[in-house]
This record gives sequence, structure tokens and C-alpha cells, in this order.
Amino acid sequence: MRRAVVRGTGHYLPERVVDNDFFAQTLDTSDEWIRSRTGIERRHFAADDQRTSDLAIAAARAALDNAGMQADQIDAIVLATSTPDFTFPSVATMVQAGLGMTRGFAFDVQAVCAGFVFALANADGLIRSGQADRVLVIGAETFSRIMDWTDRGTCVLFGDGAGAVVLEVADGDGSSDDRGILSTDLNSDGRYKDLLHVDGGVGSTGTAGVLRMQGNLVFRHAVEKLADTAHRALDKAGLDSDDVDWLVPHQANLRIISATAQKMQLPMEKVVLTVADHGNTSAASIPLALSVADRQGKFQEGDVVVAEGIGGGLSWGSVVLRW
Repeated sequence: MRRAVVRGTGHYLPERVVDNDFFAQTLDTSDEWIRSRTGIERRHFAADDQRTSDLAIAAARAALDNAGMQADQIDAIVLATSTPDFTFPSVATMVQAGLGMTRGFAFDVQAVCAGFVFALANADGLIRSGQADRVLVIGAETFSRIMDWTDRGTCVLFGDGAGAVVLEVADGDGSSDDRGILSTDLNSDGRYKDLLHVDGGVGSTGTAGVLRMQGNLVFRHAVEKLADTAHRALDKAGLDSDDVDWLVPHQANLRIISATAQKMQLPMEKVVLTVADHGNTSAASIPLALSVADRQGKFQEGDVVVAEGIGGGLSWGSVVLRW
């Protein structure tokens, strides 16, 4: 059986670091208010001349270097973003050009904060089907470009960044002991689109718009749906919570992460946390967390890792893989 195994990870964060005091200068908020409600202490903002593709290219190069591969060895790029440089072409094709990759194919996936999970599932399908042997999977965002800076309930939450993983085909016997992606679980429900959305677009206002969120409702949906999708994915893989070595959740809010881990009966010692330093980087948050944890030596070969995310749509899902 063809399995998609992680061969390398990488990430990039813009140089500008913005702490919570930045927002207290113009909004009725404080460092204590933001920390206590979100767990966020700082985040990174892209420079004026940096685009999502620039962040993605840097993360991709780091992942390729970590994997010991060259761009011309990659068959496909699957990139998750909700903040593309242009309406088209895709950010993935700009990354392809930036890496000097003239073969294969590249495309974007849009599922907001669940985007990287959806991208991993697509990449896994490409490898399982034989369409590709090596896939570069990227999550990259510049959410600072779609913030309403007068809304303290949203603008304090988000940051910019990019993360990437290199997947390569490997033989497995089809059991839960295989290395690589063991299962995926994807979901969406468009009835909840107004809970988290951007109020603009090419086909509506002709503008980029800004992010709008009903935070309390999103919180309740997130805790329930993230735990459920993780359990379904584990069941598909023939595993349960006791088998999980690491949970790598979408880094949106520390309270959501803690509540989800509790519902999964996982101690926080098994949860990868980067939200304090990065804020919510949407589709970039999971690959950023994977790369940071990998650099810290947290993952050992054979560890069971669960990645899960939820975002606008609502869209949510999870991936179970063995490192």
C-alpha cells in the first residue's frame, strides 16, 4: 500500500513581531485581557512588500532543505491559503516559479483555518493514487491584510506566517503500524458561514473585505467538532486516544485547544502549542506548529500525531499520521 510519509518540515515567520501592547495604544484592550482570553502574547506581521507567496517560498525552501531534497524532485505543490496574492493565478504556482520548479503541477486549497488539513488530505490522495510520489504541502497566510483594526474581538487574534511539509511515497502493509498518513476526516457545513467570514470578495463587493466573527458561537462549534473529527479519524486508522503521542491543533485560542484536549482525554503535555508566539495564522498554524515541534525534537519516529483544524465555512477536519 502506498503511504505518504513526512520527510521534511519548514516554516517562516516575518521579522516584525507585534506584542499585545501594540493594540492597547488604539483599542480598549490590554496585554492581560488578550492573554487571559486567548493565550496569545505576540504575533508576526508581514512587511509591506511581503506577499503570501514570499512567506510560502521561504517555508518551502526550509522544508526541502530539511528533507534533503531539491525542488525538481517534487511532483506537486498543494498550498492552503485564504489570503492569496491575487485572485489568480494560485499562490502555489508562484511558489513553483519561485523554487525554480518547471515540472509537475501546483494548486491552492481554500478551507480557511482548516486549509492545511484539507491540503494534506489532497496530497495524501495524490500519493495513494499514484499521481505523485513527492508532494510539497504548504499553509501560508497574511491575515494582517484583512483585519478590521477597530474590532478588538478579531484583530488581536491573527498573525502572518507559513509552514510546509514534504511528503514522499513509502510502502506500507495497510495497517496502523505503517509510517505516514493513516487516515483523514474532512467536514463542512455551509449553514454556519456567517459565524466566520470576510465581508468582501470579487463577486460581491469587488473589495478584499475584512474578517468578521461571532466568537462565542465559533468557540462552541470548535470544541465539539474538533474532538469529534479527531475521534473519527483515529477510528478510521484503527487507533484511539490512548495511542496518540502528539496532538497538533489549529492554533486559534488556548482555551479551545485545552477544551478539545480534555474532550479527547489527552494531557496538555501531549499538545503542541505555538499560539502564544504566533497567534492565529489560519492555514499556516498547523504546519508552523509541526515544524517548530520538529525542530525542538519532540517527534520521534513511530509517534502517532493527530492534526486538526476548524475554520470558516464552517470547515473542519483532522489527519492521523505516524511520524
